[in-house]
Amino acid sequence: MQTIQFENKGNYAIITLNRPDKLNALNAELLKELSYQLDSIKANDSIRALIITGSGQKAFAAGADIAELHRETGETGAEFAQRGHNVLLQIERLGIPVIAAVNGFALGGGCEVALACHIRFASENAKFGLPEINLGIIPGYGGTQRMTHLIGTAKALEFILTGDMITAADAERLSLVNKVVPQEELLKTAEELAGRIAAKAPIAAKAALASVRAAQELEYNDGIQFEITKFGEVCGSADFKEGTKAFLEKRTANFTGK
Repeated sequence: MQTIQFENKGNYAIITLNRPDKLNALNAELLKELSYQLDSIKANDSIRALIITGSGQKAFAAGADIAELHRETGETGAEFAQRGHNVLLQIERLGIPVIAAVNGFALGGGCEVALACHIRFASENAKFGLPEINLGIIPGYGGTQRMTHLIGTAKALEFILTGDMITAADAERLSLVNKVVPQEELLKTAEELAGRIAAKAPIAAKAALASVRAAQELEYNDGIQFEITKFGEVCGSADFKEGTKAFLEKRTANFTGK
């Protein structure tokens, strides 16, 4: 891996976007390596949570690689966007909780990576933005969709049509991030939550992620039925029996993901 770093911490893992000389901008190689690593994580049942962050203290990811982007045309642009969408959908549908630890700039594609994560923490110096309109284009990796779901139509349009950056504090007020912490506490905060989540029943966590996503993608009654179905599925798991037995026996449950 040339553009990302991977660290297996036992029951959770950390991916670091690692192009510090380019403020961790997303190029084709980084997206390819990230996709490969996500596939590896998905196949590893021992990893129950993931943190994504950026190398250094200046940037999580400062957008797409503009030199690559400049070469796109009306004929190739949709393919460019589709490649990015595919990787971000891998994040969103990984089946385990993904936490973004946003250190510094999260702009354009970098902001969209953060939006694809399920939970977001930000350092006090973090800044978020979808500045694509300043380049004569629009967000292409799901920014128009996920931003609208997260903060509502009017605020999303203001964000997208001006291309303005907002501070971490403003992002927290908009519920774009869960919590803002000092830079030196960012990764520790993300790791503490990842460890807590990783101790829970992974089958139930996966079902919860899918059910919450269904609330965004399905009609209300269909979402309710989806939840009912998932509830029934997890009731058939060994983890459910272990969790309820541990509660009755007043001990800590030992979830095995079965």
